[in-house]
Amino acid sequence: MLELAILGIITGAVSGFFGVGGGMVLIPMLLFANFEMKQAVSISIMQMVFSSVFGSFLNSKKNKEILRDGLFLGIGGFIGGSLSGIIVSNVSGDILQYLFLLIVILAIVRVSMTPAQHDNIQKDSSPKRLITIGFFIGMIAMSIGVGGSVMLTPILAGYLHYNLKHASSLGLFFVMFSSIAGFLSLSLAGHMMYFEGAIVGIASLFGVYLGIYVKNKTHITSYKKLILILYVMILVSVAYKL
Repeated sequence: MLELAILGIITGAVSGFFGVGGGMVLIPMLLFANFEMKQAVSISIMQMVFSSVFGSFLNSKKNKEILRDGLFLGIGGFIGGSLSGIIVSNVSGDILQYLFLLIVILAIVRVSMTPAQHDNIQKDSSPKRLITIGFFIGMIAMSIGVGGSVMLTPILAGYLHYNLKHASSLGLFFVMFSSIAGFLSLSLAGHMMYFEGAIVGIASLFGVYLGIYVKNKTHITSYKKLILILYVMILVSVAYKL
């Protein structure tokens, strides 16, 4: 129980700082703690519900645009995430692990090629585009136990010209919708581990507050470097486990 609480605080801090659901950090740690992949996915998704709701509340107080753009992304993510129970029930854990690894590699490539902020370039915030992006990311992300920010942030910053910090805040807002959908879907499919997920989720709230506070104090150029370091660390840990 104490071990799960510690994992929750660590995951929450990472979630708040990087705007991720935390699954890309929590799942490798749970795998090292001898949980099976599908068990790790269920605990991860429940943790995301806690951290994303609290983190999005804190972020929206500082940037009101998150509510508008995040709503469209969230609608798509909720619809896509609702299909995750079907995917998890019909796809092996090994395939899910390799898919997770591939997504982290693609995220590293995209973020490394993207400037931290786009000067004099209008961002593309079309509602239809945001909903469509949200749908496909939600469907894939919830099936592998991550919130989707690891995919969404590179797309928003690299293709739609969002500021990197703004993109990461939207990523966490998106996670709120997709994780709730994933939680409901996996619960109906009989895969949810409620007790373990609640311990990790409640503990993560303390970390989220700290992570967002530090993010707001960090220069955006340094922030990009730290995101890349996080992605590389996760890539190495998952590859080692495989």
